[in-house]
Amino acid sequence: MRRTFVEWVVTLAVAAVVVLAIEAEVAQPYRVPTASMEPTLQCAKPGQGCTGRLNDRVIVAKIVYRFRDPTRFEIAVFHAPPPAKARCDEGGTFLKRVIGLPGEQVSERDGFFYVDGKKLDEPYLTEFDRDSVTHAWKRLGPKEYFVMGDNRLESCDSRTWGPVPRSAFIGPVVATYWPPTRWTVR
Repeated sequence: MRRTFVEWVVTLAVAAVVVLAIEAEVAQPYRVPTASMEPTLQCAKPGQGCTGRLNDRVIVAKIVYRFRDPTRFEIAVFHAPPPAKARCDEGGTFLKRVIGLPGEQVSERDGFFYVDGKKLDEPYLTEFDRDSVTHAWKRLGPKEYFVMGDNRLESCDSRTWGPVPRSAFIGPVVATYWPPTRWTVR
C-alpha cells in the first residue's frame, strides 16, 4: 500500500514538472479577453463588441520565436509596450496580427492597409471590420513590428501606441482549442 502511494505521488510530481516545463518553454494556453480580434478570435458576450458565447482559448507556441522572427499576417502574443497602458487603459499580454515587419512603412487609406506602398490582401477582414482612416506611420526600426487587431473598430493597437519591439514577442497562436466548435489549427 505504501509503495503504491509513493509511486502515485512520484508519478504526479513528475507529470506536474513536465507540464510546467512545457508551459514555460514550449507552448502555453491563453484566453481571448477582448473583441479586438473578432471574428477571427472571439470573446464572450456581454463584453463590448464580443460575439461569442464563450471566450476562445488558444495555444501559443512559445518555442517558435526562439528559431525565427514573427511573420506577416500571423497572430502573435506579446507583452504590450508601456504606451499601450497609457493610451488604451490596457496592459499585460496582447494578441494581435502582425502587419508590418522591420524596415517597412505601414500606411492606411480609407481603411485599407499598405506596406511600402503595396496594398495588403486581408481576406480575414470584412467591410464591417474596417475603419475609414487615412494615415501613414513612420518607417519601422530594425527590430520593430506593426500589429493590429482584426476588428479595426474595436482594437487598440500599433495605430495608437506604436510598434512592438522584437523582444516583447512571446509566440504565434497555433491553435484554438476552446470552445470545441471553434477548434482550429493555424
